[in-house]
Amino acid sequence: MHSIAATARISPLCDLEDSVKGSRLVIGEHVMIDAFVKVVFSGGLGDVIIGDWCYVNSGCVLYSGNGITMGRDVLLAANCVLAPTDHEYGDREVPVRLQGFRPSRGGITIEDDVWVGAGSVLLDGTILRRGAVVAAGSVVRGEVPPFTIVAGNRAVPVGVRGQDERTPA
Repeated sequence: MHSIAATARISPLCDLEDSVKGSRLVIGEHVMIDAFVKVVFSGGLGDVIIGDWCYVNSGCVLYSGNGITMGRDVLLAANCVLAPTDHEYGDREVPVRLQGFRPSRGGITIEDDVWVGAGSVLLDGTILRRGAVVAAGSVVRGEVPPFTIVAGNRAVPVGVRGQDERTPA
């Protein structure tokens, strides 16, 4: 089931799948979803909730998994992947595709005023607190404190907003 605010701008070139298990896609006021964005209902029963004034740039893929909640004013740069689910793989005798999914680590929560740089990957259990910035190409699992800038694979703090506005190369 989709609930899309009347003021949201959704590219006709994006793919918003329907859930077969009853998960919801909720898109808030003044949201912009660019071309070639894909929302996939797979890997759990979570909802995908995109708050007001968010921008999801071209090429992003959002898996519903254990749920994604985005606050207000969130910016996802191009080609980000939000994957709030993990495949089970413990049994060597059974193909991974047949083992289902691991227990939830809590889904993905992105609070207000967060910027996620191009090509970043957010994994199950990620919490980006208010004002956080994720540098391009980062892989994040776990909690990022408010206004903290993280970078790398696995992302680590590299600064604090308002103290050093430049992200290291």
